[in-house]
Amino acid sequence: MPRSPLTLAASVTSALPRATVIGVGPLTEGVSGRYDSAIATLDDGRRVVVRVPTDREADTDLRAEAHALKALTAGVRGVLPFGAPDVLGETSVDGVHAVVQTLLPGYRVDAVHVPAGEGVATALAVAIAKVHDLPVTVIRDAGLPVLTAVQVRDEAERLLDRAEATGHLPFGLLRRWSTALGSEALWRFETTVTLGGVDPASFVLEDDDDGVPHVTGLLSWGGVGGGDPAVDLRWTASAPDAREAVIDTYTRVSHRAPDRLLLARARLHAELEFAKWLVHGHSTGAESIVADAIELLTALEQSVRDEPPLAHETVTVDDAIAVLGRIRATTGDLGHREMETDAFDAESLASFTTDERDAGGIPTSPIEMSDWAPLRGDTGGAVVAPRDDSDDATDDDPDAAARNALRRWTDTA
Repeated sequence: MPRSPLTLAASVTSALPRATVIGVGPLTEGVSGRYDSAIATLDDGRRVVVRVPTDREADTDLRAEAHALKALTAGVRGVLPFGAPDVLGETSVDGVHAVVQTLLPGYRVDAVHVPAGEGVATALAVAIAKVHDLPVTVIRDAGLPVLTAVQVRDEAERLLDRAEATGHLPFGLLRRWSTALGSEALWRFETTVTLGGVDPASFVLEDDDDGVPHVTGLLSWGGVGGGDPAVDLRWTASAPDAREAVIDTYTRVSHRAPDRLLLARARLHAELEFAKWLVHGHSTGAESIVADAIELLTALEQSVRDEPPLAHETVTVDDAIAVLGRIRATTGDLGHREMETDAFDAESLASFTTDERDAGGIPTSPIEMSDWAPLRGDTGGAVVAPRDDSDDATDDDPDAAARNALRRWTDTA
């Protein structure tokens, strides 16, 4: 049973002994169920967020996130153009870790609702690029994990081996992913500070006086480390309309060397989430999860059956010129930064914006990687339709079963 706001308010008092709570309200969306969260108003006027995990896995993630937040020095925060929550206090509730942190106001947008062109898409691309521009020493010095390109590739190979060992991985996907893993060109990237697979719903945004959105905060830092920058762009597989604007803007503002196969690896990371779902179900012995995963993988195989390989080995002169044309001269300018995590109610969160502006009516339903679309932009590729919650979306519909399966997986991740 979810903890009540009053119970969570008591956690604030325990974590902040000198603070007095004068008001409290719910903040949890009630979707993933990984954390019980609330907004508490203190006697000094501050609004803070208290978060308590609902299981041991979430407890481990929350501890990792608190560690990552505390590792962000004032200097690191100062070079990012958005904020990160401060960890104000920590305590224990029913044997699990509880964290009190600052509130980051704003609204959120689900990946499938990120519109094309300038706006939300470009704001997200800039924010991700600024994180990736941080020096890897920031992560290494904090004792956070740092993986080389070889190690990232090895992890993906081990995942594929485990998925194949279940006996339920379609041969078409095995061949597609094996080909990608065997491509030397695909894995030539520079280790980068990453967020471990961030998606648009992890960012909060506000509109300026001209109605232009900009990122004001980041809500997910538990997976921060060093690795493949493409993992933080895998969500573009769920945002076909916005993909071009995101990748073009990211490439233009990033201070790192051009990575022509960035999008291909991002797509591969997105597809491998399906393999993780299968492995998770198999390792836990949950037959219902395995069945859902099989439906999911079947739908994926059908969608990519006519797609070209993920990695392309050749580069023409025209390709090189096009890349150079998108890269500006490096400047020493970075930006400013911010953090926070998990699924918060968008309406509640938006109500705490400085100027009380409306979020613009943009849907903020929980992120679903199952709504991804093919990498190819033409009409020849199949697109998985948005999730249908109506009574007609039965288990007899492979696409619906696949989407529902992945939704349950991402809700437990």
